[in-house]
Amino acid sequence: MGENVPVRCPACRRAHAYAPPVYPCPCGAPVVPPLLKGAAAEPITHRTWTDEWVTVRCTACGRQDQWPQPELGCPCGTVLRVPVRPVTAVPPQPPTPPGSGPAGPPPGSTAATTGVSTVPAHIPLPRTAAVPRPSFRPVTIRTARDAVTAAALYLRWLGFRDVVQPEERSGGGNGPGSGPGSWGGYGAGSGFGIDLRGPGLVAQVDPTTRPTSLRAVECLWLSGLAASATSVSFSLAGYEERARVRADRLRLPLFVMDLTGTPQPLNGAADELLARGA
Repeated sequence: MGENVPVRCPACRRAHAYAPPVYPCPCGAPVVPPLLKGAAAEPITHRTWTDEWVTVRCTACGRQDQWPQPELGCPCGTVLRVPVRPVTAVPPQPPTPPGSGPAGPPPGSTAATTGVSTVPAHIPLPRTAAVPRPSFRPVTIRTARDAVTAAALYLRWLGFRDVVQPEERSGGGNGPGSGPGSWGGYGAGSGFGIDLRGPGLVAQVDPTTRPTSLRAVECLWLSGLAASATSVSFSLAGYEERARVRADRLRLPLFVMDLTGTPQPLNGAADELLARGA
């Protein structure tokens, strides 16, 4: 993952520590958009296809590809475009002549003949810690379905198993997502977003352009409490201030997603979940 850079929202002056998303180059190496340090983030008020993509060069193979422009969703509801350093021409590196590398010991050399010990300086102990997670590979969000897919992939990446979207329940409430032609067509059983379930997990994805409400957070927490499961919330437009305060008191993890499909932890409970996994 790339280095965290400070980003300040020009609307509410809130400061954020932002880590750019990591993309998979066809050569297999991770590609991180180089952020333009010191440049101010810009609020997104109008979207165009050109502004949604940036050219990034892979540092491993030199390949240049178009990747989603890094964005950050502020809790105040403003979506920020994080500037990226433009690609510049890089002169080709001359090939290394054969035999120019450091010479090793001649074949058949031993400690007795060279005077240098061949025993490794450090013998690693047996692995006892958990295997670190690989870098998360996001899914670009263009539709509500993409937002659900990105959240499900992220939950599986955290270690939750068998994460699925249950079928829509009949007789839903009258909250957002329950009416015809709304997000309810995606199975918003709670009436406040799109449900994702798994063993020991109750998650909610809010793909709308309105900040997630206090009532939505409370209903999600009650659903997790009734199921003896961990409750996790994802939102594209951030959260109301009262919703954030209540989530902090309930220790309910809040994540905000940008169009790159990379969820960012928004409170201490989310940071803890990201650190320890499922």
